[in-house]
Amino acid sequence: MIATNFGPFASRITGTGSAFPDQRLTNLELTKKIDTTDEWIRERTGIQERRIAQAGSEADRNSSLGARAALAALEMAAKTASDIDLILYATCTPDTLIPSTACWLQKKIGATKAWALDVNAACSGFVFGLATADSFLRSGQFKTALVVGGDILTSMTNWEDRGSCILFGDGAGAAIVERTEATNPRRILSVHMGADGRHWELFHVQAGGSNMEVTAEVRAKKLDKMEMKGREMFKVAVRTLGDYAVQALESNGLALGDLDWLVPHQANLRIIEAVAKRLELPMEKVLINIDRYGNTSSATIPTALDEGVRKGLVKPGETVLLDAFGAGVTYGSILMRW
Repeated sequence: MIATNFGPFASRITGTGSAFPDQRLTNLELTKKIDTTDEWIRERTGIQERRIAQAGSEADRNSSLGARAALAALEMAAKTASDIDLILYATCTPDTLIPSTACWLQKKIGATKAWALDVNAACSGFVFGLATADSFLRSGQFKTALVVGGDILTSMTNWEDRGSCILFGDGAGAAIVERTEATNPRRILSVHMGADGRHWELFHVQAGGSNMEVTAEVRAKKLDKMEMKGREMFKVAVRTLGDYAVQALESNGLALGDLDWLVPHQANLRIIEAVAKRLELPMEKVLINIDRYGNTSSATIPTALDEGVRKGLVKPGETVLLDAFGAGVTYGSILMRW
């Protein structure tokens, strides 16, 4: 699905923010828990350490991290919580199934004017949420949206699975998205979304929904934890991330050389490098934070973008491509001029 600007309005990101738990888990510390080495993890994933939320900690709850990220984004955008019309919270690890994490966040930041809902597209969640916000703002119905991507993936990690437990971390990223004129060059140019449920087995959690109740027996079998087919995921991720990057540029009449920054989902450094190679894009134009945070699911893209903005790497007028891939499988890209 492709959507481009129509009518008199467009949207643009005016503020970003990030938040992570304080506790770090380094590769060396992991070697004390599982049969692996720091070298093995770095070579295959590019990860050096990740942040781990503490169970039972109010500060480390998904919505608490999201609130910290949201307040930082509001400050950058020179907005207050009362300016927010809608909250879209992308997560597959909600605080509670009822109410939504978006409602918990609304309560914590005092955005009483906003309506709020969760978006679950796994690692593609932030891009899907941003695309949804863009559509509402372009319609002229609302002026300001808060989009958050936050996950506590370690709550669903099987720490006995040597191949997957090394990958995941926790965090949240946020963006303030405002309505602007369609003639504003600094705007979201187009969104490109897709999904293919036929590949659900590549990455899934069997228990926790209506299909399978979480019982003591289910926990003992680790069926309430993430299961991933790594090699198959790698192939599909490289293909779809590359395809949707090219699609976004071509639909706007741009060449690969016109792209200033690629902000990909941070699943694995080898995947990112393979996509950059396919696009003939130097790694100097790719924003990366997986080395310090691991795969934080829906938080990877907004936190990497926030870091690039706050470091002064991403400059006004530059062309930025957000490129996501996640379980479902889901995938999508958003091209914008910062």
